[in-house]
Amino acid sequence: MTKFIRRLQKIGSSILVSLPKEWIDANNLSKSTPVELETGQNSISITLTKGTEPSKEIIISYPLPKEENIVANITGAYLLGYDVINIKSKSTIPVGDREKIRGSLRRLVGMEIFEEDASNIRVQFLLDESTLSPEKILRRMSSIAFGMFNDILQGLLSDDKSNLQTLTHRDDEIDRQYFLLVRLIRSTMVDTRLASLFNLENIDILDYRIAANLLETAGDTIVELANSLAITSLSKTDLKKIYSITKDVETIHKKSIDAFIDNNRSLAIEAINLHRKYQQKSADMRSEQKMHAPIDFLDLIHLFERVERCWADIADLVKPVYK
Repeated sequence: MTKFIRRLQKIGSSILVSLPKEWIDANNLSKSTPVELETGQNSISITLTKGTEPSKEIIISYPLPKEENIVANITGAYLLGYDVINIKSKSTIPVGDREKIRGSLRRLVGMEIFEEDASNIRVQFLLDESTLSPEKILRRMSSIAFGMFNDILQGLLSDDKSNLQTLTHRDDEIDRQYFLLVRLIRSTMVDTRLASLFNLENIDILDYRIAANLLETAGDTIVELANSLAITSLSKTDLKKIYSITKDVETIHKKSIDAFIDNNRSLAIEAINLHRKYQQKSADMRSEQKMHAPIDFLDLIHLFERVERCWADIADLVKPVYK
């Protein structure tokens, strides 16, 4: 057995290592050839795969027709599960479009520019989908949204609302995780191996897609809340009134996510009951304040209801137990 020493290299956010040319030539390997990695406590082995489908590759010819958009094309190819995206042009790709391409890749987890010259950009998905987990991705989305909502609650009580300015960037991370989950779900629907690995039936895959969309919508609505709260002229008394009924929404969020992931119908019923109580409290407050409350007050109540509804809808996805 021949030993080689290699230094780890960083490309984008990924750590790579080059393989010995002798081994590559001896096994007739080339770019995009799939190999199997097996890790130990202090070791990693690379084995040639047998019968594995080649990486899915797509070519995007540049420039695009006027009605098309390079960012939308790249995002679409990513969501469809393409591992390699080749952007090829007969002339130089302008700097402006290169920046658009780089900007779109920052929204796509696992995609990195692998090769680039004046007229070609080759982008590759560097993650192994079998090592990902729909559950972990959904929990990460949930955790980010939970933290964002907590900051909104603190903003109702605090005079310092500067932290609300960070919520847009955190919502961008929810979007990144959302795209990754959609890609993984679509791959799982066409790859029975992944479905078996994640222990998901087709109905479960569909439910994950809906739950992820609800979390993504909640994140967008929380940003709307932050923007409204940052410029509101409501009194501290009004803001405390809103806080008094919205502080329990975090519990609905947590119970809904745990119920969905654990398929716990009892926990889902608890979340749904809390949702109904919140709806009643919110309706009562709107009714009490309707005649004399500022429009900002009613707008904030409405935005909180939209966020809470997203999380309650996730609890509704938990399947009843039929005898």
